[in-house]
Amino acid sequence: MVPATHCATVALLPWGNVFEDFLDTIGVSLEAFCNEMTGGWLFGYVDALHLAGMRAFVIIFSNRVAAPTRLTHAPTGATICVLPSSRIFRATQSIVHSLYKQTLIQPVGKLGSIRRLLFSRLLFLDRILPYLSTPMRLLVRELKRQDCNIILCQEYEYPRFDVCVLLGLLTGLPVFASFQGGVQERSRFGRFVHSLTLQASAGLIIASQSEAQRVRTHYKIPPAKLAHIFNPLDLRMWGATDRNQARAALQIPVEAGVVVWHGRISIHHKGLDILLDAWELLCRERTERDLRLLLVGTGQDAEELRQRLAIKQLRGVQWVNEYLHDRTEIQRCLSVGDVYAFASRHEGFPVAPLEAMACGLPVVATDVQGIADIFEGGEASGGIVVPREDAAALARALGWVLDNADWGRELGKRARDRVEASLSLEAVGEQLRTVLLNGKCRH
Repeated sequence: MVPATHCATVALLPWGNVFEDFLDTIGVSLEAFCNEMTGGWLFGYVDALHLAGMRAFVIIFSNRVAAPTRLTHAPTGATICVLPSSRIFRATQSIVHSLYKQTLIQPVGKLGSIRRLLFSRLLFLDRILPYLSTPMRLLVRELKRQDCNIILCQEYEYPRFDVCVLLGLLTGLPVFASFQGGVQERSRFGRFVHSLTLQASAGLIIASQSEAQRVRTHYKIPPAKLAHIFNPLDLRMWGATDRNQARAALQIPVEAGVVVWHGRISIHHKGLDILLDAWELLCRERTERDLRLLLVGTGQDAEELRQRLAIKQLRGVQWVNEYLHDRTEIQRCLSVGDVYAFASRHEGFPVAPLEAMACGLPVVATDVQGIADIFEGGEASGGIVVPREDAAALARALGWVLDNADWGRELGKRARDRVEASLSLEAVGEQLRTVLLNGKCRH
């Protein structure tokens, strides 16, 4: 897949302070990440850029390495550079429980009034420490070692992007950012810094039109600096497998009506409480029918989900409590379904429904960021969009697809057509190349 020559080298920097903050929540080791993880925006970008004649490599940061470590991502062949976080970050990180929270009680726990006053003087740590997690000197050395021409960060309202923009100004490297919905800045300090770094950046890649409008309005970013590019999907590797065989493997009857969801178990963020409420309503109205809800994934709220399922005692729920790396296994799980449910409360540009669409599933999704762009043609694009937080509307839409099998299959065909037209690696790679190199790359 990688061209013999490349016209530029792009460093991809995922969001977060240290990478284990993400990997640990889904039970994935660094070894499994390098050897088995596929898809998502990150490796989709790697593949798309390679097809467009550009080399992409990944830089992540960790508290668990003492020196720069270079690994290879087996599925794509991309280099993964693991850099140790800065010493000051490792020394002070334990002072707060979570650097991703926004209030006093959340970072330092419930404290008495005197201790709260004392810790309030340390509250700056949850704003400053994320800036300190990036070892600037090591990062510059690695960029030079990899002959990097371009930096592309995940998220532009996060300190690592700010650090990289400063680095870019010092080294002459253009710095871009891709919006994936991970964070939105809430502090005055952060908004002030981002207002400077977004203006100084080379450009922003934003798939969601509503998010692009927010950035233009809030940060006064000119439209010329914003690129409307979807996350790519390798359609040669994504597609439905034999439905009956997939159901047999998961012990689901051929005649059952099946709703599928897959992803990270984060109950509020992913709207899994809404999905369970919708499922309860849907089953209550179809007592004579064999219905199944297949949930696939794990995460920080796995135990809470287990408790909710035990309390609700919903019929037909089957949960694969595992973060699947193998694309074949994910396709098998998706292929058992009649319809895909997407109940999230917040997203940037979601990948999960795109994977379902590539497998020929119609999608019922809440109206979060990115969904309106994916289903800009409504049912003509293969999806039904419902209001978020509305379990009854979600249940009605899912039930309608389940009750009208022929129409559901037609929606699934339209969904596949939609991703083929707009999200192939080739199409997205050409768009990324034009933006990152201003159309100057020729080969």
